[in-house]
Amino acid sequence: MILGLAAAQDPNYHARNNYHEDRPSPPTDERRPLTTTPIPILHWNKQQEHDGTYKTSYETGNNIIAEESGYIKKVGEGEEQGEALVQQGSFSYTSPEGKLITIHYTADETGFHATGDHIPTPPPVSEEIQKGLDLIFAGIRQQEEADAREAAQKTQQPLSQQIDRQNNYDRKFRK
Repeated sequence: MILGLAAAQDPNYHARNNYHEDRPSPPTDERRPLTTTPIPILHWNKQQEHDGTYKTSYETGNNIIAEESGYIKKVGEGEEQGEALVQQGSFSYTSPEGKLITIHYTADETGFHATGDHIPTPPPVSEEIQKGLDLIFAGIRQQEEADAREAAQKTQQPLSQQIDRQNNYDRKFRK
């Protein structure tokens, strides 16, 4: 390793700058304690069944309490059918401010859903905005249904037959 001119000319450079060529200096952070205290596990229970269901719970010496259960669920239909793990549980701990924080959750094929008194919730949607959203979604749904009907009709008959029927319709009713 090549050092600058100051290091080459000063025999005490390394000692004064706490520099060691063989290992990097550890990062300094005044907030991080220099030692750690082990936290005991007061309670631990895990039950696992062959069908994928399970229950687990634990409690630590610093008042963290958690419990969870889960099972395998069939989702979808036909070729799209599969399995999803459904988990539900809760955990609680004491915040640095001394407040008890408790979270209840469910995780399934629709995602992770958590509830707790400390989790902010959005304000309710006004009636006017909800009506507008309902109209937008109804329009989207109608368009999707129309597209699906059109696609189904196209797959049921060759395009040439559809054109012939249209021509017959025009001849019969547009004289």
